[in-house]
Amino acid sequence: MADTYTPPVYGTGAKATIQRIGGHLAGMIMPNIGAFIAWGLITALFIPTGWVPNADLAAMVDPIIKVLLPVLIAYTGGRMVHGQRGAVVGAVAAMGVVVGADAPMFLGAMIIGPLTAWILKKVDAFTEARTRAGFEMLVDNFSAGIIGGAMAVAGVLGIGPIVQVVTTAAGNAVDWLVGTGLLPFASVLIEPAKVLFLNNAINHGVLGPLGVTQAAETGKSILFMLESNPGPGLGLLLAFMFFGPRAMRPSTPPAMIIHFFGGIHEIYFPYVLMKPRLILAVIGGGMAGVFTFMVTGAGLVATPSPGSIFAYLAVTPRGGLFASIAGIVVATAVSFALAALLLGFGRGEKEEPAGDLPAEGAPEPAGSHRAGADDTVADVVADTPGEQPANGERRDSGEPAQTETRTASKEA
Repeated sequence: MADTYTPPVYGTGAKATIQRIGGHLAGMIMPNIGAFIAWGLITALFIPTGWVPNADLAAMVDPIIKVLLPVLIAYTGGRMVHGQRGAVVGAVAAMGVVVGADAPMFLGAMIIGPLTAWILKKVDAFTEARTRAGFEMLVDNFSAGIIGGAMAVAGVLGIGPIVQVVTTAAGNAVDWLVGTGLLPFASVLIEPAKVLFLNNAINHGVLGPLGVTQAAETGKSILFMLESNPGPGLGLLLAFMFFGPRAMRPSTPPAMIIHFFGGIHEIYFPYVLMKPRLILAVIGGGMAGVFTFMVTGAGLVATPSPGSIFAYLAVTPRGGLFASIAGIVVATAVSFALAALLLGFGRGEKEEPAGDLPAEGAPEPAGSHRAGADDTVADVVADTPGEQPANGERRDSGEPAQTETRTASKEA
Protein backbone atom coordinates (compact mmCIF):
# COMPACT_ATOMS: atom_id res chain seq x y z
CA MET A 1 0.00 0.00 0.00
CA ALA A 2 2.89 2.37 0.74
CA ASP A 3 4.13 2.04 -2.83
CA THR A 4 0.90 3.68 -3.99
CA TYR A 5 1.98 6.97 -2.45
CA THR A 6 5.77 6.95 -2.78
CA PRO A 7 8.13 5.94 -5.59
CA PRO A 8 9.36 2.33 -5.44
CA VAL A 9 12.60 1.93 -3.50
CA TYR A 10 15.37 -0.35 -4.68
CA GLY A 11 18.57 -1.39 -2.95
CA THR A 12 19.51 -2.42 0.56
CA GLY A 13 21.56 0.52 1.82
CA ALA A 14 20.76 2.75 4.77
CA LYS A 15 19.10 5.39 2.57
CA ALA A 16 16.88 2.77 0.91
CA THR A 17 15.86 1.40 4.30
CA ILE A 18 14.93 4.85 5.57
CA GLN A 19 12.94 5.51 2.40
CA ARG A 20 11.03 2.24 2.82
CA ILE A 21 10.17 3.20 6.40
CA GLY A 22 9.00 6.58 5.19
CA GLY A 23 6.93 4.90 2.48
CA HIS A 24 5.15 2.73 5.05
CA LEU A 25 4.49 5.77 7.24
CA ALA A 26 2.99 7.55 4.23
CA GLY A 27 0.91 4.45 3.56
CA MET A 28 -0.62 4.75 7.04
CA ILE A 29 -1.41 8.46 6.73
CA MET A 30 -2.48 9.01 3.13
CA PRO A 31 -5.58 6.75 3.10
CA ASN A 32 -6.88 8.69 6.11
CA ILE A 33 -6.36 12.18 4.71
CA GLY A 34 -10.14 12.64 4.42
CA ALA A 35 -10.48 12.25 8.19
CA PHE A 36 -7.73 14.83 8.75
CA ILE A 37 -9.49 17.25 6.42
CA ALA A 38 -12.80 16.72 8.23
CA TRP A 39 -11.15 17.44 11.57
CA GLY A 40 -9.38 20.49 10.17
CA LEU A 41 -12.60 21.95 8.80
CA ILE A 42 -14.51 21.32 12.05
CA THR A 43 -11.69 22.94 13.99
CA ALA A 44 -11.39 25.95 11.68
CA LEU A 45 -15.13 26.59 11.74
CA PHE A 46 -16.35 25.90 15.26
CA ILE A 47 -13.62 26.54 17.86
CA PRO A 48 -13.91 29.86 19.76
CA THR A 49 -11.49 31.57 17.36
CA GLY A 50 -13.01 29.91 14.28
CA TRP A 51 -15.04 31.38 11.47
CA VAL A 52 -18.43 30.44 13.01
CA PRO A 53 -17.80 29.58 16.68
CA ASN A 54 -20.12 26.97 18.14
CA ALA A 55 -19.37 25.32 21.48
CA ASP A 56 -21.59 22.28 20.88
CA LEU A 57 -20.04 21.43 17.54
CA ALA A 58 -16.53 22.25 18.74
CA ALA A 59 -16.89 19.41 21.28
CA MET A 60 -16.05 17.02 18.42
CA VAL A 61 -12.54 18.39 18.02
CA ASP A 62 -10.80 16.62 20.93
CA PRO A 63 -12.32 13.14 20.44
CA ILE A 64 -11.44 13.16 16.75
CA ILE A 65 -7.83 14.23 17.22
CA LYS A 66 -7.13 12.12 20.32
CA VAL A 67 -9.10 8.95 19.59
CA LEU A 68 -10.46 8.61 16.05
CA LEU A 69 -7.37 9.62 14.06
CA PRO A 70 -4.86 7.49 16.04
CA VAL A 71 -7.19 4.48 15.80
CA LEU A 72 -7.57 4.98 12.04
CA ILE A 73 -3.79 5.21 11.61
CA ALA A 74 -3.20 2.03 13.64
CA TYR A 75 -6.01 0.26 11.78
CA THR A 76 -4.46 1.13 8.41
CA GLY A 77 -0.96 0.16 9.58
CA GLY A 78 -2.21 -3.18 10.84
CA ARG A 79 -4.03 -3.82 7.55
CA MET A 80 -0.83 -3.18 5.60
CA VAL A 81 0.95 -5.90 7.59
CA HIS A 82 -1.68 -8.61 8.05
CA GLY A 83 -4.89 -7.75 6.25
CA GLN A 84 -8.20 -7.37 8.06
CA ARG A 85 -7.09 -9.36 11.11
CA GLY A 86 -4.08 -7.10 11.48
CA ALA A 87 -6.27 -4.03 11.09
CA VAL A 88 -8.58 -5.12 13.92
CA VAL A 89 -5.85 -5.92 16.44
CA GLY A 90 -3.98 -2.75 15.47
CA ALA A 91 -7.05 -0.63 16.25
CA VAL A 92 -7.58 -2.41 19.58
CA ALA A 93 -3.95 -1.92 20.57
CA ALA A 94 -4.13 1.75 19.60
CA MET A 95 -6.63 2.36 22.39
CA GLY A 96 -3.83 1.59 24.82
CA VAL A 97 -1.60 4.39 23.58
CA VAL A 98 -4.60 6.73 23.38
CA VAL A 99 -5.40 6.15 27.06
CA GLY A 100 -1.75 6.03 28.11
CA ALA A 101 -0.92 9.61 27.12
CA ASP A 102 -2.56 13.02 27.08
CA ALA A 103 -1.18 14.23 23.74
CA PRO A 104 -2.56 12.96 20.41
CA MET A 105 -0.79 9.65 19.79
CA PHE A 106 -0.18 9.68 16.03
CA LEU A 107 3.39 8.47 16.45
CA GLY A 108 2.36 5.84 18.99
CA ALA A 109 -0.34 4.58 16.60
CA MET A 110 2.21 4.34 13.78
CA ILE A 111 4.29 2.08 16.02
CA ILE A 112 1.78 -0.11 17.82
CA GLY A 113 -0.58 -0.80 14.89
CA PRO A 114 1.93 -2.50 12.55
CA LEU A 115 3.77 -4.09 15.50
CA THR A 116 0.62 -5.79 16.83
CA ALA A 117 -0.33 -6.99 13.36
CA TRP A 118 3.16 -8.42 12.86
CA ILE A 119 2.93 -10.36 16.14
CA LEU A 120 -0.46 -11.76 15.14
CA LYS A 121 0.93 -12.72 11.73
CA LYS A 122 3.68 -14.77 13.39
CA VAL A 123 1.20 -16.42 15.76
CA ASP A 124 -1.13 -17.30 12.87
CA ALA A 125 1.76 -18.88 10.99
CA PHE A 126 2.53 -21.01 14.08
CA THR A 127 -1.04 -22.09 14.82
CA GLU A 128 -2.25 -22.62 11.25
CA ALA A 129 -0.64 -26.06 10.83
CA ARG A 130 -1.40 -27.10 14.40
CA THR A 131 -5.12 -26.34 14.58
CA ARG A 132 -7.54 -29.24 14.22
CA ALA A 133 -10.29 -28.98 11.63
CA GLY A 134 -13.36 -27.24 12.98
CA PHE A 135 -11.43 -25.19 15.55
CA GLU A 136 -10.03 -22.59 13.13
CA MET A 137 -12.53 -19.83 14.00
CA LEU A 138 -12.15 -20.42 17.72
CA VAL A 139 -8.36 -20.28 17.57
CA ASP A 140 -8.30 -17.27 15.23
CA ASN A 141 -10.72 -15.21 17.32
CA PHE A 142 -9.07 -15.99 20.65
CA SER A 143 -5.55 -15.41 19.34
CA ALA A 144 -6.57 -12.02 17.92
CA GLY A 145 -8.38 -11.07 21.12
CA ILE A 146 -5.54 -12.08 23.40
CA ILE A 147 -2.86 -10.36 21.33
CA GLY A 148 -4.93 -7.20 20.81
CA GLY A 149 -5.77 -6.93 24.51
CA ALA A 150 -2.20 -7.64 25.60
CA MET A 151 -0.80 -4.99 23.27
CA ALA A 152 -3.41 -2.49 24.47
CA VAL A 153 -2.16 -3.06 28.02
CA ALA A 154 1.42 -2.66 26.76
CA GLY A 155 0.35 0.60 25.12
CA VAL A 156 -1.04 1.96 28.38
CA LEU A 157 1.93 0.90 30.51
CA GLY A 158 4.82 1.16 28.07
CA ILE A 159 4.51 2.52 24.54
CA GLY A 160 2.18 5.41 25.37
CA PRO A 161 4.33 6.84 28.19
CA ILE A 162 7.51 6.41 26.13
CA VAL A 163 6.04 8.27 23.19
CA GLN A 164 4.76 10.91 25.63
CA VAL A 165 8.34 11.44 26.88
CA VAL A 166 9.63 11.75 23.32
CA THR A 167 6.84 14.19 22.43
CA THR A 168 7.52 16.25 25.56
CA ALA A 169 11.24 16.44 24.74
CA ALA A 170 10.44 17.54 21.19
CA GLY A 171 8.03 20.14 22.57
CA ASN A 172 10.70 21.50 24.90
CA ALA A 173 13.13 21.74 21.99
CA VAL A 174 10.57 23.62 19.89
CA ASP A 175 9.79 25.95 22.81
CA TRP A 176 13.51 26.69 23.11
CA LEU A 177 13.74 27.48 19.40
CA VAL A 178 10.73 29.77 19.65
CA GLY A 179 12.03 31.49 22.77
CA THR A 180 15.46 32.15 21.24
CA GLY A 181 14.10 33.20 17.85
CA LEU A 182 15.83 30.27 16.15
CA LEU A 183 12.71 28.47 14.94
CA PRO A 184 13.68 28.92 11.26
CA PHE A 185 16.67 26.63 11.90
CA ALA A 186 14.23 23.76 12.45
CA SER A 187 14.15 23.54 8.64
CA VAL A 188 17.75 22.26 8.73
CA LEU A 189 16.36 19.05 10.23
CA ILE A 190 12.86 19.00 8.74
CA GLU A 191 13.66 19.38 5.03
CA PRO A 192 16.28 16.58 4.76
CA ALA A 193 13.99 14.28 6.75
CA LYS A 194 11.11 15.09 4.38
CA VAL A 195 13.18 14.13 1.35
CA LEU A 196 13.73 10.71 2.95
CA PHE A 197 9.92 10.34 3.05
CA LEU A 198 9.67 10.93 6.81
CA ASN A 199 7.39 13.93 6.32
CA ASN A 200 4.31 12.22 7.72
CA ALA A 201 6.14 11.04 10.83
CA ILE A 202 7.39 14.59 11.46
CA ASN A 203 4.15 16.39 10.68
CA HIS A 204 1.58 14.06 12.20
CA GLY A 205 3.78 12.37 14.78
CA VAL A 206 5.62 15.32 16.34
CA LEU A 207 4.61 18.78 15.11
CA GLY A 208 0.88 18.04 14.85
CA PRO A 209 0.36 17.02 18.50
CA LEU A 210 2.51 19.94 19.69
CA GLY A 211 0.53 22.34 17.50
CA VAL A 212 -2.78 21.03 18.87
CA THR A 213 -1.66 21.83 22.40
CA GLN A 214 -0.50 25.31 21.40
CA ALA A 215 -3.62 26.03 19.37
CA ALA A 216 -5.82 25.05 22.31
CA GLU A 217 -4.14 27.82 24.33
CA THR A 218 -3.72 30.59 21.76
CA GLY A 219 -6.20 29.71 19.00
CA LYS A 220 -3.50 29.04 16.39
CA SER A 221 -0.03 27.54 16.07
CA ILE A 222 2.93 28.15 13.77
CA LEU A 223 4.03 24.54 14.30
CA PHE A 224 1.39 23.39 11.82
CA MET A 225 3.25 25.38 9.15
CA LEU A 226 6.83 24.15 9.58
CA GLU A 227 6.67 20.94 7.55
CA SER A 228 3.54 21.51 5.48
CA ASN A 229 4.58 24.73 3.70
CA PRO A 230 4.33 23.99 -0.06
CA GLY A 231 6.58 26.95 -0.94
CA PRO A 232 10.02 25.28 -0.85
CA GLY A 233 8.92 22.40 -3.06
CA LEU A 234 7.17 24.72 -5.51
CA GLY A 235 10.28 26.89 -5.86
CA LEU A 236 12.43 23.84 -6.50
CA LEU A 237 10.11 22.53 -9.21
CA LEU A 238 9.98 25.97 -10.88
CA ALA A 239 13.78 26.04 -11.00
CA PHE A 240 13.79 22.55 -12.52
CA MET A 241 11.29 23.66 -15.15
CA PHE A 242 13.48 26.56 -16.32
CA PHE A 243 17.03 25.41 -15.56
CA GLY A 244 16.98 21.66 -14.94
CA PRO A 245 18.04 18.91 -17.35
CA ARG A 246 16.00 19.30 -20.52
CA ALA A 247 14.80 15.71 -20.34
CA MET A 248 13.25 16.45 -16.93
CA ARG A 249 11.62 19.80 -17.70
CA PRO A 250 8.38 18.45 -19.24
CA SER A 251 7.64 16.50 -16.05
CA THR A 252 7.67 19.53 -13.76
CA PRO A 253 4.34 21.29 -14.64
CA PRO A 254 2.17 18.31 -13.65
CA ALA A 255 4.39 17.77 -10.60
CA MET A 256 3.77 21.38 -9.55
CA ILE A 257 0.01 20.92 -9.85
CA ILE A 258 0.08 17.73 -7.78
CA HIS A 259 2.36 19.34 -5.19
CA PHE A 260 0.85 22.81 -4.80
CA PHE A 261 -2.82 22.13 -5.41
CA GLY A 262 -2.95 18.46 -4.42
CA GLY A 263 -0.66 18.76 -1.40
CA ILE A 264 1.34 15.61 -2.24
CA HIS A 265 4.85 16.80 -1.34
CA GLU A 266 6.38 13.40 -2.11
CA ILE A 267 6.23 14.31 -5.80
CA TYR A 268 9.29 16.58 -5.55
CA PHE A 269 11.47 14.37 -3.33
CA PRO A 270 12.97 12.40 -6.26
CA TYR A 271 14.09 15.67 -7.87
CA VAL A 272 16.17 16.45 -4.78
CA LEU A 273 17.52 12.91 -4.56
CA MET A 274 18.58 13.21 -8.21
CA LYS A 275 20.74 16.26 -7.39
CA PRO A 276 21.38 16.12 -3.62
CA ARG A 277 22.93 19.60 -3.50
CA LEU A 278 19.43 21.00 -4.06
CA ILE A 279 18.62 20.12 -0.45
CA LEU A 280 20.22 23.48 0.33
CA ALA A 281 17.54 25.20 -1.75
CA VAL A 282 14.60 23.66 0.09
CA ILE A 283 16.30 24.28 3.45
CA GLY A 284 16.78 27.93 2.54
CA GLY A 285 13.20 28.23 1.32
CA GLY A 286 11.89 26.56 4.48
CA MET A 287 13.88 28.88 6.74
CA ALA A 288 12.72 31.97 4.82
CA GLY A 289 9.11 30.84 5.04
CA VAL A 290 9.28 30.16 8.78
CA PHE A 291 10.94 33.53 9.38
CA THR A 292 8.15 35.24 7.43
CA PHE A 293 5.53 33.36 9.45
CA MET A 294 7.20 34.52 12.67
CA VAL A 295 7.43 38.16 11.58
CA THR A 296 3.81 38.30 10.42
CA GLY A 297 2.44 36.39 13.42
CA ALA A 298 1.07 33.59 11.25
CA GLY A 299 -0.52 30.42 12.56
CA LEU A 300 -3.08 27.78 11.67
CA VAL A 301 -5.82 26.22 13.74
CA ALA A 302 -5.16 22.67 12.54
CA THR A 303 -2.77 20.62 10.44
CA PRO A 304 -3.16 21.47 6.73
CA SER A 305 -3.41 17.93 5.45
CA PRO A 306 -2.52 17.43 2.70
CA GLY A 307 -0.16 20.41 2.56
CA SER A 308 -1.79 22.20 -0.36
CA ILE A 309 -2.71 25.85 -0.77
CA PHE A 310 -6.38 24.91 -0.39
CA ALA A 311 -5.75 23.14 2.91
CA TYR A 312 -3.74 26.14 4.15
CA LEU A 313 -6.53 28.56 3.40
CA ALA A 314 -9.14 26.22 4.91
CA VAL A 315 -7.46 26.13 8.34
CA THR A 316 -6.29 29.76 8.42
CA PRO A 317 -7.94 31.74 11.24
CA ARG A 318 -9.74 34.99 10.63
CA GLY A 319 -7.35 37.79 9.73
CA GLY A 320 -4.47 35.44 8.97
CA LEU A 321 -4.72 35.04 5.20
CA PHE A 322 -2.02 37.59 4.37
CA ALA A 323 0.48 36.06 6.80
CA SER A 324 -0.07 32.53 5.47
CA ILE A 325 0.19 33.53 1.82
CA ALA A 326 3.24 35.75 2.46
CA GLY A 327 5.18 32.88 4.03
CA ILE A 328 4.38 30.58 1.09
CA VAL A 329 5.37 33.22 -1.49
CA VAL A 330 8.66 34.07 0.24
CA ALA A 331 9.56 30.40 0.65
CA THR A 332 8.85 29.79 -3.04
CA ALA A 333 10.97 32.75 -4.17
CA VAL A 334 13.97 31.87 -2.01
CA SER A 335 13.87 28.19 -2.91
CA PHE A 336 13.60 29.05 -6.61
CA ALA A 337 16.54 31.47 -6.47
CA LEU A 338 18.81 29.05 -4.61
CA ALA A 339 17.86 26.08 -6.79
CA ALA A 340 18.43 28.11 -9.97
CA LEU A 341 21.86 29.11 -8.67
CA LEU A 342 22.73 25.52 -7.76
CA LEU A 343 21.60 24.37 -11.22
CA GLY A 344 23.86 27.00 -12.81
CA PHE A 345 20.87 28.73 -14.43
CA GLY A 346 20.75 25.95 -17.00
CA ARG A 347 24.28 26.49 -18.33
CA GLY A 348 25.64 23.36 -19.98
CA GLU A 349 22.23 21.67 -20.29
CA LYS A 350 21.97 20.30 -23.84
CA GLU A 351 19.11 18.81 -25.78
CA GLU A 352 20.95 15.50 -26.03
CA PRO A 353 23.80 14.29 -23.84
CA ALA A 354 27.15 14.20 -25.60
CA GLY A 355 27.82 10.91 -27.32
CA ASP A 356 24.20 9.97 -27.93
CA LEU A 357 23.49 8.17 -31.19
CA PRO A 358 21.23 9.78 -33.81
CA ALA A 359 17.57 8.92 -33.65
CA GLU A 360 16.63 5.66 -35.30
CA GLY A 361 15.96 6.13 -39.00
CA ALA A 362 17.56 9.59 -39.15
CA PRO A 363 20.35 9.91 -41.76
CA GLU A 364 23.82 10.61 -40.44
CA PRO A 365 25.27 13.91 -41.62
CA ALA A 366 28.18 13.69 -43.99
CA GLY A 367 31.40 13.17 -42.10
CA SER A 368 29.61 12.39 -38.87
CA HIS A 369 30.83 8.78 -38.62
CA ARG A 370 32.71 8.34 -35.36
CA ALA A 371 35.72 6.10 -35.31
CA GLY A 372 35.26 3.18 -33.01
CA ALA A 373 37.56 0.58 -31.61
CA ASP A 374 36.70 -1.86 -34.45
CA ASP A 375 37.06 0.65 -37.32
CA THR A 376 40.12 0.55 -39.57
CA VAL A 377 41.84 3.63 -40.92
CA ALA A 378 40.43 2.83 -44.36
CA ASP A 379 36.88 2.75 -42.97
CA VAL A 380 37.26 6.22 -41.54
CA VAL A 381 38.87 7.62 -44.69
CA ALA A 382 36.16 6.08 -46.85
CA ASP A 383 33.48 7.98 -44.93
CA THR A 384 35.01 11.42 -45.52
CA PRO A 385 33.29 13.70 -48.07
CA GLY A 386 34.59 13.48 -51.62
CA GLU A 387 35.93 9.96 -51.29
CA GLN A 388 32.68 7.96 -51.42
CA PRO A 389 32.31 5.45 -54.29
CA ALA A 390 30.60 6.90 -57.33
CA ASN A 391 27.58 4.62 -57.12
CA GLY A 392 26.96 5.61 -53.47
CA GLU A 393 27.64 2.11 -52.14
CA ARG A 394 29.83 1.83 -49.08
CA ARG A 395 32.87 -0.35 -49.17
CA ASP A 396 32.77 -3.53 -47.15
CA SER A 397 34.13 -2.66 -43.73
CA GLY A 398 35.77 -6.06 -43.57
CA GLU A 399 38.12 -5.35 -46.56
CA PRO A 400 41.71 -5.09 -45.37
CA ALA A 401 43.25 -1.65 -45.27
CA GLN A 402 46.32 -2.91 -47.18
CA THR A 403 44.22 -3.60 -50.31
CA GLU A 404 43.02 0.01 -50.36
CA THR A 405 46.59 1.27 -50.00
CA ARG A 406 47.90 -0.90 -52.88
CA THR A 407 45.03 0.18 -55.15
CA ALA A 408 45.71 3.85 -54.45
CA SER A 409 49.44 3.33 -55.26
CA LYS A 410 48.72 1.73 -58.64
CA GLU A 411 46.34 4.51 -59.63
CA ALA A 412 48.98 7.07 -58.74
